[in-house]
Amino acid sequence: MSTPETSRFVRLRVEVVLEIDDAKAVTEAALARIAGDTDMPADERGHAESAVTEDTAEALAHLVDPFDLVKAVPGVDLAQASWSSEEIDYDPDSPDWDLDEDDDVEEDEEEAVG
Repeated sequence: MSTPETSRFVRLRVEVVLEIDDAKAVTEAALARIAGDTDMPADERGHAESAVTEDTAEALAHLVDPFDLVKAVPGVDLAQASWSSEEIDYDPDSPDWDLDEDDDVEEDEEEAVG
């Protein structure tokens, strides 16, 4: 049940760590996506092609679209999305990779102030 005080907007935070088994395949797929984007201006296309060729994380960012995550969800319209990708050092056994890490940020900030 919705009341006038209830916001219709929800922020969904998703963090995904992917292992790239074939960087060449990711780069080629990103280049194909860029080549197929007829709305992209030529100068932007050249920059995008250069970026995805030099950086697999950038190539992946061209392939992942937040709209694809929610387009099949009934009753939902994507209002805004932003995303980024970066190469990282990943150790699944490290406590640094706790999935609830964002929840602890506020607690850490409060302890630093107090």
